Amino acid sequence: MTDLSIETHWQPEVPALWPGAYSSAHMVRFNDRVDLPVDAAPDWGGDPANTNPEQALAASLSSCHMTTILTLATKSGWPVGSHGDHTVACWVKHPKGQMPVTRIDLHPDVRFEAGSVMEPQAMDQMQDRTHRCCFVANTLAAGVEVNIIVQSDIGGNHGR
Repeated sequence: MTDLSIETHWQPEVPALWPGAYSSAHMVRFNDRVDLPVDAAPDWGGDPANTNPEQALAASLSSCHMTTILTLATKSGWPVGSHGDHTVACWVKHPKGQMPVTRIDLHPDVRFEAGSVMEPQAMDQMQDRTHRCCFVANTLAAGVEVNIIVQSDIGGNHGR
């Protein structure tokens, strides 16, 4: 088993914490070398230029889904030419006042090398297997919806 760790560091800009008078901006460090500025979501007073925890959660799922489908496609001999994704984290205020991420929608765009054709049924099976094998998806209790786009990259055209 591997332990994966990050470091999170926050320091106040003012001497005392008062409601509405402090910043939640902080740094998250990955692998002792990559620093990511993070803050609360803009709805909660965070800087929209920084990543927020909800975006990081969605990015984590999107990245895990992509690496899983690439691993499975490689094992199946599928000629993936590129993979992109547009992921949306949805959060809604519950009657109890909580604001959980209630759903994450993935929209992976898988393109295959020129001349390759993937049967829709085979792609559906691959997508189902990918979702079942994705470590992050298996960790989350929130609903995850995957709306996959599959295209053959005929002639090297990357447009939609």
